[in-house]
Order: sequence, then C-alpha cells, then structure tokens
Amino acid sequence: MKKIHIGLLPRIIIAILLGIAVGHFFPASLVRIFVTFNGIFSEFLNFSIPLIILGLVTVAIADIGKGAGKMLLITALIAYGATLFSGFLSYFTGATLFPSLIEPGRPLEEISEAQGILPFFSISIPPLMNVMTSLILAFTLGLGLATLHSDSLKNAARDFQEIIVRMISAVILPLLPLYILGIFLNMTHSGQVFSILMVFIKIIGVIFVLHVFLLIFQYCIAALFVQRNPFKLLTRMLPAYFTALGTQSSAATIPVTLEQTKKNGVSADIAGFVIPLCATIHLSGSTLKIVACALALMIMQGMPFDFSLFSGFIFMLGITMIAAPGVPGGAIMASLGILQSMLGFDESAQALMIALYIAMDSFGTACNVTGDGAIALIIDKIMGKEKK
Repeated sequence: MKKIHIGLLPRIIIAILLGIAVGHFFPASLVRIFVTFNGIFSEFLNFSIPLIILGLVTVAIADIGKGAGKMLLITALIAYGATLFSGFLSYFTGATLFPSLIEPGRPLEEISEAQGILPFFSISIPPLMNVMTSLILAFTLGLGLATLHSDSLKNAARDFQEIIVRMISAVILPLLPLYILGIFLNMTHSGQVFSILMVFIKIIGVIFVLHVFLLIFQYCIAALFVQRNPFKLLTRMLPAYFTALGTQSSAATIPVTLEQTKKNGVSADIAGFVIPLCATIHLSGSTLKIVACALALMIMQGMPFDFSLFSGFIFMLGITMIAAPGVPGGAIMASLGILQSMLGFDESAQALMIALYIAMDSFGTACNVTGDGAIALIIDKIMGKEKK
C-alpha cells in the first residue's frame, strides 16, 4: 500500500475546521488539555526562535557575502528595494482599508482568561538569548564567515543550520497543526472564532489583489528599461508562476524561472546569476503577506500600528527573510522573532500568523519567483550598457 502524504497546508486546514467543529461541545476539561499543550509548545517555540535566527541567518549572510563584484551589489540592492516597496505598499494599503473591514476586539490572550480556560500546569523554557541579540550575532558571524579563508567554522555553522532545519522539520512543523487546533478549539469555546475567520477571508482577498498589482508594477518598471510590452513579459513568466503554486518552493522553481527568463531575452550568464540569487534574497510576495497579516491582527486586537513602528519592522524583515528559503514552511518561521520583539506578538497571535501565512504560501512564493524575472531584465539592461 502506498503511503498517503498530507501536506502542511491541508493538515492546518483540517486542524482549523476540526477545532471549530468540536469547540462548540467539548467540555472545558478537554479544552484545558489542548491549552496545556499549547502553553508548553509556545514555550518551546519561544526558546527555538533565537536559535532559528542564528542557525539560518548566519549561513545565509555568509553565502551571499561569498559573491563579489558590481553585479552582486546591484542585484542585492534592487532585490532589497523591491522587498521594501512591497512591505510599504502592503502597510499603506492595509492601513487605509483594514480599519473599515476589521472590527477591533479584545487581545487574543484575554480570550482564554475570560472563559477561565487555564492550563493544568505550565513549564518555563527561557531562551538562551533575546531575539535582537540573536539577530546581531547572526549578522556578525555571517559577515565574518564570508571573509574567512578557513572552512572549519563555516562547516560548524552549516552543521548547526542542519540541526535547526531538522528541528523545524521533525518537531515544530509536525506539531504545528495540533497547536493551531488548540488555538481554534479555545477560540470556538470562547465564542470568538467567527470574527477571526471573517478577518481571515478579508485579508486573503486583499493580499491576492495586492499580489497581482505588485507583479504588474514590477514588470512595468522592467519594461521601462527594456522598452518592451510589460504584459507580454509577464505572460511569458506564467509557467514559473504556476510551477511555484504547485511546489511552494522558490528553489524548486529555479529551472523553470531560469528558462522563462531567457525566453524574455535575458542573456544566459545574467539569468544564471540573478535567478538563483534572487530566489534567496528577493521575497516581495512573502513580505507583502507578512506585513498585511500582522497589520490586520494588530487592528483586530486594538493594538497601535503607527508608521514609525512598521517602518522599522519592514526594514528588519527585508534583511531577516534572506534566511527564508532554507526554512521549511516558508518565511514566516524566520520572521517570528521580529514579530515578537518589534510588534509584540504573543503566542496566540504568532499561531494565527502562521496559519494565515501558510494558507497563502503558494501565492507568496509564486509572486517571489515571478518578480525575479523582472529583476533579471533590469540587471541585463544595466550590465549590457556597461559592457558597451
């Protein structure tokens, strides 16, 4: 008998539906079992976040730093600029639309307390360091490793990265649906689930429209450089878009993205450099999703969402997420640290962020890789002028 494999997204959808279905009639004693598990798992997640940042960001920065030359710098700056643009586009759109779409309510952590649903017991697992210390240490080690001629410390960093990736794959992601089941079970039991599901639907609709606009805008900018029809350029990249929808992986889509980019007239050497690099550092679609979801959840909880707070978050998010392609389950795992430290997201808000993000994971990845083709067109034009 062939073993049936159920992906992460279907498991999370099942967990949400199951939590809603049984939450109406589960007695409080059974709900407390899940609340107890969620308390322990959230402690472990908080312990893991600095390690995830250290293990993934260090190696990602070290690998980028290995490259040299003007083309690397130009590509990195354009990719980072595109990621920032998508983040600010998402913020200003959300700040304009979401207040009229989302009704502010109580903070998520107050839901269980209001209903008296407390865990049977709790376990404290303090993290080894705070998130900002982990980020600075990862940047310092990554930049240092990029300049070292010795491979011993680099190999140790890669081994540590492998441990972190296996921890995410073998522990965090398999338990994540159970964690989200507990969240929605608790919210259903406390009567809050309907309002939260309505927020989910509204956010997903707005983000999808923003993704379409972002891709059209990126290819209009690229078309200005190459003096060609932006819609024909974008249409030629659709095989990469739909491949990413199926694979949910920027890395797995590289061969298709590379081939379609060449068909758009980008030289083979430029495409061969830009496409694999942008699969790591260009995450416009993912950034757009995270900013929109975070903003919506903050509005829903009545939290302040001023521009100065989010501008710092977006700048840091653009750097942190270069580790995202190495994290199973998407960029959300790499961004949990700054969601917690900069925006004040607690365990319940983090769980909803993960559920929202994974629900749209395919569309974010597809937006990322399709936008890589636009960046390749711009780099090809810039480098072509310099050769002349």
